[in-house]
Amino acid sequence: MDISLFDYELPERLIAKYPVNPRHSAKLMVLDRKNSTITHSSFWHIDEFLEEGDLLVFNDTKVLPARLLGKKKGVEHSSVEILLLRHLENQRWEALVGGKNIKPGLTISISDDFEAIIESQIEKSKFLVLLEAKNQTQIEAINKYGKIPIPPYLERDEEPIDREFYQTVFAKKEFSVAAPTASLHFSEELLEKLKKKVNIDFVTLHVSYGTFKPVTVKNIEEHKVDEEYIEVGEALIKKIQKTKEIGKKVIAVGTTVTRALETAVDRPYFGFTDLYIRPGFKFKVLDGLITNFHLPKSSLLILVSAFCEMKNPNGREFILKAYKEAIKNEYRFYSYGDGMLIL
Repeated sequence: MDISLFDYELPERLIAKYPVNPRHSAKLMVLDRKNSTITHSSFWHIDEFLEEGDLLVFNDTKVLPARLLGKKKGVEHSSVEILLLRHLENQRWEALVGGKNIKPGLTISISDDFEAIIESQIEKSKFLVLLEAKNQTQIEAINKYGKIPIPPYLERDEEPIDREFYQTVFAKKEFSVAAPTASLHFSEELLEKLKKKVNIDFVTLHVSYGTFKPVTVKNIEEHKVDEEYIEVGEALIKKIQKTKEIGKKVIAVGTTVTRALETAVDRPYFGFTDLYIRPGFKFKVLDGLITNFHLPKSSLLILVSAFCEMKNPNGREFILKAYKEAIKNEYRFYSYGDGMLIL
């Protein structure tokens, strides 16, 4: 399939630059795949579209302030930016490093008590980096000096509001460089309301920088998805099986949960996944999906189209029709935008 089939035009004014408050006041579009119908609502009323006994699965990863700004040690006017990508052993990270003449052996001073040593080059702009923190843990130093790597399309720097709202209310396990954005709509109040009707559980998927990676190939089959670490526990697998046995729905909150559940399927899984979901994929776990409005020509829009196709042979066309409807109704798009429930 040609990537142009997953393109659409979005007025720039509809890119959400800031979150709504309260979280649950975001608009919600509800799609019925089988009947190709669209309903407009809000996240506060999402329970009206769910059945008692349904299972909502969230991603409990926590966004790390993974953007570190420093300079070459002993060299004035030598700005360096480090984006931590993946935590390895012994205080080491894979990282994107931006600046002039970056090479192994350099020491980057982030503060008086926090340094990064460039140990080796992995590929262009990607390096193995050793972080050394004095009188504090490495994570404490990252949280103290790092910045939240908010999406580039926001075209602004991190602001205090992002520390709260570019994080889910149940964020638990650090190491993501991006938020599982479908979950940003769920406030403590909404979760309490939902628990009276549905079951709630969690997976972990540490979102990588690859979530922003555009599809640059013409044929979508040739695209590769970056590896991401996931945890799907045995108790959740049993809960999924029980939910299906009683005829209720398993609903993934976000594309990260989708990839985690469809990787694990019917067994506990702790490890990496590079699962790329595209039209023709056979979903084995999901009955529903909550997701935001995604960028044109993105792997996430391809995933959502594939999910719609499972019950609708014109799934891609239905999704693009829904996106046009969202634009007409002034929905807000992308990470801080509104969302949809696909059933």
